[in-house]
Amino acid sequence: MQEPEIDRKMKRLAVFCGSRTGSDGVFSSAARELGDEMVGRGIDLVYGGGNVGLMGVLADAVLEAGGSVTGVIPQALASKELAHNRIQDLRVVASMHERKALIADLSDGFMALPGGIGTLEEFFEVLTWGQLGFHPKPVALLNVAGYYDGLLSFIDHAVAHGFVRHVHGKMVISGPSAAELLDSMAAYRSPGIPKWLDREEL
Repeated sequence: MQEPEIDRKMKRLAVFCGSRTGSDGVFSSAARELGDEMVGRGIDLVYGGGNVGLMGVLADAVLEAGGSVTGVIPQALASKELAHNRIQDLRVVASMHERKALIADLSDGFMALPGGIGTLEEFFEVLTWGQLGFHPKPVALLNVAGYYDGLLSFIDHAVAHGFVRHVHGKMVISGPSAAELLDSMAAYRSPGIPKWLDREEL
């Protein structure tokens, strides 16, 4: 199936990342580098709206570089004073489901920095939506210091055992540096191949 031509300039990037900074300063350094790189390319940040962990580091980096930030946070978290009070556009929503849907609608691509269970859940949800053909947007992992090596190996493992089609496994874009990853995302083209197999392919 040939995908129609659309405007592929990435104007707004959703970034999923930890509410902690992790055990190594390299993770915060990577978040700041990403923020600087995004502003240099004219890409606005869309993220979870928090002021803690790598979320706060990234948002601060974008703001300090003169960039634009949109945060989307559920009321339950905002009321615990976790919301970033310096970003230009903070949207408070009723639920986590509404948060994820709005972030997806606002964004032209998705990237995960190092993070925990919540980051992985957000990453795999948008990857699944791409696999199902619900969107043609790039989905990427910023693999800082090999943080996602195990996850990338598992995706290859799932492909090898026939649970993920090869073309869908290759939808995951990864790289160790912000500049390299943003270049790869800009060049991404959705495979346009549905998840479901015909009977003759089984």
